Amino acid sequence: MDDEPSTRRGGRTEATRLLCAGTHLDAVFRRRVIDELVGHAERPVAPQFGADVLPVLAHALHARREEVRTALLLLAVWAGFLAADAVMARDALEDAYGGDAGLSLGDVLLLPLRPDGPGPALPFGDVVPGRWAVSYALVALLLWSARTVSGRGTDTAVLRRVTLPAPLAWVRRYFGQLFTAAVWVLALRYWWFALHAVTDTPYPVLFPLLLATVVWRHRSVRQGTLRATLARRAFAAAEQPALPARYARLRERIRREQDASLTLYDVNRPFIGAGTPRKPWSVVLELQPRNQPEKSLAAVPGQRPPGAALLTARQIIDMIEPRLRDLRASAGDGVRDRLRALEVEEFVYLPAGVGRDEPLGPGDGSGAGVYGREQVERHLAEAAGEGGEARRHFLRVRVGAWDEQVVVSLLVRVHTQGGMLVLEVVPHVLGPVVPAFREVDALVEGEPAGPLREAVRALVDGPSAGVSLGVAALGTLRSVLRVWQDRPERAAPDAPAVSLRELASTQELSLFQEMDVTRYIRTLQDRIGEGVRDALHAHGYRTDRLEQHITTIHNSGVYIEEMSGGAVATGTHGQATHTERSTS
Repeated sequence: MDDEPSTRRGGRTEATRLLCAGTHLDAVFRRRVIDELVGHAERPVAPQFGADVLPVLAHALHARREEVRTALLLLAVWAGFLAADAVMARDALEDAYGGDAGLSLGDVLLLPLRPDGPGPALPFGDVVPGRWAVSYALVALLLWSARTVSGRGTDTAVLRRVTLPAPLAWVRRYFGQLFTAAVWVLALRYWWFALHAVTDTPYPVLFPLLLATVVWRHRSVRQGTLRATLARRAFAAAEQPALPARYARLRERIRREQDASLTLYDVNRPFIGAGTPRKPWSVVLELQPRNQPEKSLAAVPGQRPPGAALLTARQIIDMIEPRLRDLRASAGDGVRDRLRALEVEEFVYLPAGVGRDEPLGPGDGSGAGVYGREQVERHLAEAAGEGGEARRHFLRVRVGAWDEQVVVSLLVRVHTQGGMLVLEVVPHVLGPVVPAFREVDALVEGEPAGPLREAVRALVDGPSAGVSLGVAALGTLRSVLRVWQDRPERAAPDAPAVSLRELASTQELSLFQEMDVTRYIRTLQDRIGEGVRDALHAHGYRTDRLEQHITTIHNSGVYIEEMSGGAVATGTHGQATHTERSTS
């Protein structure tokens, strides 16, 4: 039984599917997922923006288990290869010395370190002294290096494409081709000697074939998992891998934290997960009653101006929310527009310092700590309208466009104090998942290659893929040892440090995507301004200055109430000069 999807819209989105696929395609990303969610028990997860990290973690753990299983099989084959090589070398030396070479099996294993020692002629002369296994290991290592230098991934790990300047890209491409060609000459030389010696010593051919078989099995298992659970058409309804039972507590933590309307934050990285911030805008204006002469507007500090009702941040928020929610239906029935799925919610940011599920008092027995439902509701009620520096209340508006590949979020903060209104709007844009993860569709949607083609591919890609799996397994071992040594559950409480959705995203937007982002931000800003204006009007305050501010912000201009002397220019290429004229 797979884990239930997130209660928000991130459970079965395209972004979630690609992140799950990334754990199978990218060993570095897979380790990062496990390190962040399992290896850092002191950190709560970041707020989710269109993705659910629970299935991502389940796929990462599933891929790691299969990776370790394959690495152990490869290790067993390599051990057999070395043992057969050692036995055959000792037999050859015994025959060369009339059955009395006086060498133990350990002495034979050390022969590669003694190029001047006894023994028959070797396949590569002095390059690799005496060992078929070491010779093939060198071939495999060089083939893996050639693919890495060329910027290509192996069959078990997709490298993220790095954009280089044109001259460097040209050098990399042609150097990679020359290096690859040279390595394949060495590989063909190995097979030439191995096939010529197959009647006397077949193991130099058999063991490379066994290694290719292990890699073929790993690829078949992985492709079967991808096709059954992560195909575009199957993902929404397919049963996803479940987290092992020992992660039950972690599963509840993640589900509670990513779905909560509250998060802990580090002051140096407060908006983790929201993406790249766009230009924020703010309005600060004095609350002035309507129909009152300008000269009589001076008010006693802390006293509400006569003729106007009390205006709180909660009242302004209650005016803004309906204007935003109306966008869901404004396009009309049958019209497809991402604004119909607009999400509006209140959200609170709390400074880090408390544990993710640390009890907050003697009466807190929920085990959820600050993320408990009662605590979240209390903070939402108390933080609205606060102008403090620690706890911050926002109205979070989110639009998930392009199948959650482009997420636009506006964080709106309002507070009133001392007859002043402060409105702050911070837009963020979360870009698409990296293109390398989309290669999953080519793996699962393509026609089966057939047994003969699969066998040839396994034989050609097997050496480099085997090295890649070995490197990934060593990284996994290092990660497991680090968690075992550091005991993260005993670390000091911390705030979310990274968002997996943000980690796997790119900031490169197409022209159409950029146009949509601009449209969403401006539309939402206009509705926010309308809500604030209606709140001011309903409570008897002037709205003209707010309208001037909003018009200025929308047009990227400058609003100046009064001016004496000087000069003003607007526009991208505007210029202005001011010349003082003498009156004499």
